[in-house]
Amino acid sequence: MKVLFINGSPRKGGNTTIAIEEMVKVFEAEGVETEVVRVGDQAVRGCVSCYGCRKLGKCVFDDVVNEIAEKLKDADGLVIASPVYFGSANGTLISCLDRLFYSNRASLSMKVGASVVVARRGGCSATFDELNKYFTISGMPVAPSQYWNSVHGRAPGDAEQDGEGLQTMRTLARNMTFMMKSIALGKEAFGLPEREPRISTHFIR
Repeated sequence: MKVLFINGSPRKGGNTTIAIEEMVKVFEAEGVETEVVRVGDQAVRGCVSCYGCRKLGKCVFDDVVNEIAEKLKDADGLVIASPVYFGSANGTLISCLDRLFYSNRASLSMKVGASVVVARRGGCSATFDELNKYFTISGMPVAPSQYWNSVHGRAPGDAEQDGEGLQTMRTLARNMTFMMKSIALGKEAFGLPEREPRISTHFIR
């Protein structure tokens, strides 16, 4: 089993990292391999809707987005973690995710997804919903925890004082592990769900 983390924070060792590390401890105890890719400090441009990925099988801008796409192929689960900026996820992270999920040609069906958000105070629920949309459009089951997956803190290190938030992270990691192992057993016994050819329509035809 392997879980890939995408850390959207530009701050090395910040509160988003504390939330991730709490999950990593549980995964390691459960025998699950982890890898963290930090994108918040990188210059990631947004999608320009050029459709070049349809020909290349990857994004035309050959940066961390394509690197993550390759790593995601071997992952059983994906955690997207972001600080909350102005009631939303980090803009660099959103640019990365837009391009990653649109250009990626490999199936993500039944890979387990989870989003983690970190804020001083407000905006966690909105950001949590924003990030989960990437999973549900891709056929990825979303792992639950004991509460919405949020941790609070402002100054670096504050998140270590959020006992409930860190417990939520540990519970999330255990639930993800259970889901990934259960899906692996289900795939072995029954295979993946049948997928129909994609029907794509819009509002005028």
